Amino acid sequence: MVRGNNVSVGGLRPIVLLADNDVASQSVLRQLLLRNAYRVASTDDGGEALLMARDEKPDLVILDWPLPTISGLEVCRQLRSRKDTRNVPIIMVSARRGEEDRIRALDTGADDYVLKPFSEVELIARITALLRRIRPRLVTPVIQEGKLEMHREALRVRFEGLEVSLGPTEYRLLEFFLQYPGRVFSRQQLLDSVWGTEADIEVRTVDVFVGRVRRALEAVGATGLIRTVRAGGYSFG
Repeated sequence: MVRGNNVSVGGLRPIVLLADNDVASQSVLRQLLLRNAYRVASTDDGGEALLMARDEKPDLVILDWPLPTISGLEVCRQLRSRKDTRNVPIIMVSARRGEEDRIRALDTGADDYVLKPFSEVELIARITALLRRIRPRLVTPVIQEGKLEMHREALRVRFEGLEVSLGPTEYRLLEFFLQYPGRVFSRQQLLDSVWGTEADIEVRTVDVFVGRVRRALEAVGATGLIRTVRAGGYSFG
């Protein structure tokens, strides 16, 4: 298993879980995703892919069909049956060319089926289209929540036209919240998603930065946007 993070200058980027049994194919796909500013968590094992889906909380999953331990098709079926991954877009990338294989994959819950060898440009276009349709806040250049606007290309946040002063980490934290309004995240989930699973910092650091984001928002009149959930963590909106 190989894990990697690639955060573009535009802030936090979507994370893709990649499960491919072919070493060469996995390497090509991984590098393609990283070049296009996606974060990547990759494995060559189906059972490991299910565990990583729980831990990494991917925004999109790419599965090969033949995987050790559990097949890609069974991984797809189990992801669709779990509450936390039920709505995560899934693309099967496989060398199986039969029409019955494609139909079986789609019936099991895959959103798309791409044949190997694939066009890199086409695959990225399909990924972008899926994310835009299912999770538009992950790819849109401007996120708006009420009177709060985040302009990702300019790295600016405004509330009722007033500039919100944020440091790089505070910006990434707010961006993550804006992608999932109303959802409750534990401190550990926020730490893993915003700082990365390899970050060697205390989980209570999250409290410090949530406080900084709150104060920055309150300075321009945006109060009560980040909610503390007792024994749960934090929620935005």
